[in-house]
Amino acid sequence: MESSFTGPDEYQKYFMPRDYLATYYSFEHGPSPETEMIKFNLQCLHQTFGPGGLRGQTLIDVGSGPTIYQVLAACEAFSDITLSDFTDRNREELQKWLSKDPGAFDWSSVLKFACELEGNSSHWQKKAEKLRTTVKRVLRCDVNMSNPLAPVELPPMDCVLTLLAMECACCSLAAYRAALRNLATLLKPGGHLVTSVTLQLSSYMVGKREFSCLAMTKEEVEQAVLDAGFDIEQLLHSAQSYSATAAPNKGICFIVARKRLGP
Repeated sequence: MESSFTGPDEYQKYFMPRDYLATYYSFEHGPSPETEMIKFNLQCLHQTFGPGGLRGQTLIDVGSGPTIYQVLAACEAFSDITLSDFTDRNREELQKWLSKDPGAFDWSSVLKFACELEGNSSHWQKKAEKLRTTVKRVLRCDVNMSNPLAPVELPPMDCVLTLLAMECACCSLAAYRAALRNLATLLKPGGHLVTSVTLQLSSYMVGKREFSCLAMTKEEVEQAVLDAGFDIEQLLHSAQSYSATAAPNKGICFIVARKRLGP
């Protein structure tokens, strides 16, 4: 399995952000499993970072891909957000949106839904500006390295967020477990890990190209988080899945966990 797993060089060459966005984030094109998945994640994130939720100064989103929806709730709770991704094209796509490039992907429908959760969908343009000012940097990351941000070193964070990314970057359960320990090094003791993982998914489509995924069960994800030095504060297991032709997963697992203070 590991020898045929989609590697970093293939991601750099063949992962096309616009194909990915067209498949999974065409939010305004009506009901679809993909739209429901975005809504599920936005609802989980609103509950996590909304009133009474997690607060802090610094948050890093690891494996952002070309998307910004995953930090829409967090930008109200953290004042310094870092986005990160392995591929150059994904980071360029993020920079386009941050700099209001005319060719940037249109996130307005997703922004409106996120603001609707907060009680006022008409505030979506203010939300976009808030996020642009809160994102301070876009960095390269590789979760399989002991310092995922190398050669950059940042002070320990209050929160690490990683959605639908780790299962694409790790070729085996052992690699996933090691990558979670790598993420733990980015956090202050007592800091939080917020993660969403597609379950039992072995591959997904981006345009006409197939990319590997590490198929894991909820129990494997849960145990890996615990063994990486975290206490799980919340675990949501949903049957929500993507279209079978795009990403035939069997549910999703959303976890909020706190890094233990001591050994």
